[in-house]
Amino acid sequence: MSGSGGGGSTFGEPPSPAGPPPGRRERLELRSARVPFSVKLAAVWAVILSLLVALFAASGFDTAWMRENATFIAKGITWTFIIAALAIVLASLLALLGALGRLSRNAVAVGVTGFYTSFFRGTPLIVQMFLLYLALPQIGLALGPFWADLLTLNVLTAGVLALGLNYGAYMTEIFRAGIQSVGHGQAEAAEALGMTYGTKMRRVILPQALRVIIPPTGNEFIAMMKDTALVSFLGTTVAQMEIFRRAQLVGKADFRNLEALIIAALMYWALTTVFQFFQLRLERRLSKGYVRGTAGVAVAGQRSGKRAAT
Repeated sequence: MSGSGGGGSTFGEPPSPAGPPPGRRERLELRSARVPFSVKLAAVWAVILSLLVALFAASGFDTAWMRENATFIAKGITWTFIIAALAIVLASLLALLGALGRLSRNAVAVGVTGFYTSFFRGTPLIVQMFLLYLALPQIGLALGPFWADLLTLNVLTAGVLALGLNYGAYMTEIFRAGIQSVGHGQAEAAEALGMTYGTKMRRVILPQALRVIIPPTGNEFIAMMKDTALVSFLGTTVAQMEIFRRAQLVGKADFRNLEALIIAALMYWALTTVFQFFQLRLERRLSKGYVRGTAGVAVAGQRSGKRAAT
């Protein structure tokens, strides 16, 4: 029954009091919520880059020299990539062996892999490079001519070995976590089919573990590309110099150290940006089946819930 008079409300329903008007902060939040997140992110990047360009212009750098020598420094990208690619292959092999050793029940395997990861994770990478480059030849001289020739490494070999050994120690935990992410039922099913340990790992465990292993391995490769700059401290020939060594050489020759380092920093930044883009695409591709599977399970659960409710 509706009441008479000027009010249109029914009996028993008190008139709703008008809320206080939104304050300035609330209005700003409402306006910000209407702007897409991508637009705000692009605006932040634009402001940061504008500030950096303004600081660069105000610093009075020799831009003509930078344009003239950028090509010489850029030639080091090839060796930077070669060193990082060889080192990540070595690191992946060592990480796989290290992970299998850590998961083994053999005391010798556990002890060797434990010492390997402890030493190479507990000492600086630059120290490991100098140990491989300078200490190994002295050990070889003490053992005899054959070992002296074998343990005398050139700069690139010592750099690749040091990077591979160092990153392999860290990636051991990545591989171990990837292998352990595969359910125990998979291994039990493979053993029930009569598969050997090697066949089980190759055909059942490792293919599923790659979904977990590859994304962080991509991060390690990006970090390794930047750490190739440490190889320059061992000294390299002009033909085999990577980005940092070339920038260091040409900058000292013309007393333009800061300009040369800025060029090198921009090139490292560009390299990592490109590889981060491909890494994200690879991660999305690897997670497609997993996401769809989980989504399918969720949808199936909702359907079964609806059926149970009806």
